Amino acid sequence: MGMNYVGFICVCVVFFMAIEATRVVPRIAPMDQISDNKKVLNKTQQELQSRTRPIDFTFKLPITTTSWPEGNGFGGGVLDVGGLQVSQVSTFSKIWGVYDGGQDGQGASVYEPKDIPEGFSMLGSYVQPNNKPLFGYVLVAKDVSNGTLKPPVDYVLLFDTSTLSSNQDSTLYIWLPSSPNGYKALGHVVTTTPDKPPLNKVMCVRSDLTEQCDFSEWIWGVNDNNIYDVTPSIRGTQGHGIRAGTFVGHFGLGDNKTPSVACLKNLNSISKIMPNEKQIEAILQVYSPFLFLHSDEDYFPSTVNWLFSNGALLYKKGDESNPVPIQQNGTNLPQDPNTDDAYWIDLPVDDDNKDRVKRGDLDNAESYVHVKPMFGGTFTDFAMWIYYPFNGPARAKVEFINIKLGKIGQHVGDWEHVTLRVSNLDGQLWKMYFSQHSKGSWVDSSLLEFQSDNGNFDFPTEKPVVYASLHGHATYPHAGLVLLGKNGVGVRDDTDKSNNIVDMGKFVLVSADYLGSVKEPAWLNFLRQWGPTIDYKLDDELRKLEKFLPGKLKDVFENIINGLPKEMLGEEGPTGPKVKISWNGEEV
Repeated sequence: MGMNYVGFICVCVVFFMAIEATRVVPRIAPMDQISDNKKVLNKTQQELQSRTRPIDFTFKLPITTTSWPEGNGFGGGVLDVGGLQVSQVSTFSKIWGVYDGGQDGQGASVYEPKDIPEGFSMLGSYVQPNNKPLFGYVLVAKDVSNGTLKPPVDYVLLFDTSTLSSNQDSTLYIWLPSSPNGYKALGHVVTTTPDKPPLNKVMCVRSDLTEQCDFSEWIWGVNDNNIYDVTPSIRGTQGHGIRAGTFVGHFGLGDNKTPSVACLKNLNSISKIMPNEKQIEAILQVYSPFLFLHSDEDYFPSTVNWLFSNGALLYKKGDESNPVPIQQNGTNLPQDPNTDDAYWIDLPVDDDNKDRVKRGDLDNAESYVHVKPMFGGTFTDFAMWIYYPFNGPARAKVEFINIKLGKIGQHVGDWEHVTLRVSNLDGQLWKMYFSQHSKGSWVDSSLLEFQSDNGNFDFPTEKPVVYASLHGHATYPHAGLVLLGKNGVGVRDDTDKSNNIVDMGKFVLVSADYLGSVKEPAWLNFLRQWGPTIDYKLDDELRKLEKFLPGKLKDVFENIINGLPKEMLGEEGPTGPKVKISWNGEEV
């Protein structure tokens, strides 16, 4: 056996020596060839980089929509804003790209709309950051009353990229149309040569059909030269301004805060293109999200009426010893417009019942829907509210240490919501808003997570996914940890995909002013607090917690806690949905 093993080793040595003897030793190339090879390699790497960015993929909603029920102009593709028809175009031809700078350092791309309907004209070009799939729109316009549109009389060159060292496809030239008197430009025009665009490239809009814009999302820029999205200055349910989807440049203009382009304005009735009740039901059947609560969650949502039927009490200031049981639908709650602390809602008095009600009623939870127009009726916002009887205590992360924050963060009553933004022109879900501790964030549909509805409907569809944070119930588009702080110190918002699920498609329509037929429940017009105010002395709570921390981390921890939103710093019940600024305004 020993001789066989030695023989085997000898054979292996001879074999590898033979391979080494036949190996070709590479010839060292001259320096100029090495330089050329590096240039080719760098160009190839740049091309690969640009090809693998999210922008190179066009996003389509993974949702099968049926034709909407008959009704108003919702989903009809065209809106008359006052002798001017507008339509939405979301297919594009790429004009130029840059592959560094901007959001996430991935650059941006510039497009022109294509497949424009016959008789309609371009109003401006489209720009999108490269860190997300292509998914956007611009409005195109058609004059139906002779005089709402005119071509520019000239162009002004605002900026070109010829002096930039950025990794870009070519040189980009950005032009501002010079409008005729009484007209305004709604967007920029781009070229890849220094030649001015043709005058009939875009149209300017009559001034009475426009209004002022604000700079919105920053898309890309170098030094003092930046590109932004724009939005109407007056927003909310009463705003008639329309976002055209075009972009604006801010090129070395110092502190000038007024964009050089205008937004559209709807002179007609906003309600003409808004969805009716049957359409609202169909839209929510398709787009309403699944809400995932954390696997360790202790405090679940419930219906408002479940809270009332399980012993919730109405307190009056100065008569605290005589609370009143709340009737179904809150019919005995004060309905006056005051927002003072004269009344508040609290949980049952006896401890056992109080603890039970705190934990909610997950199986019967539902969402409460407020439907409102946005951007002059070109979009509908569906604010979907969830009620929790109790908000649990928060947790903090201080570098590698996790700390339970005692009473910090807990309070009776918790209203959270997400908002779906659906186009009234094409019926698509374009964005979702996620509420997070008195503020929140908009997320494009292309960046949402979707999950199958498991065959609950007659047609295959997927629904957006929402994650609620542990105890605090802040909403997020993806699972994981969000740290409310910096440098590894802050309050934890933990989310995960558990078996604790709310189908927000189980809803009650509580408000849609434009319809004039939706009866609001009495509880919606209770404008006081949905929980008591209890001062538990934040300084005392901090001292209890800081004894577990090394000295150098105590000040950092205290600064983070003191910087938290007010609702997380005391046992103060929240106000209801109708008191929020977003009820009639835009989500921020």
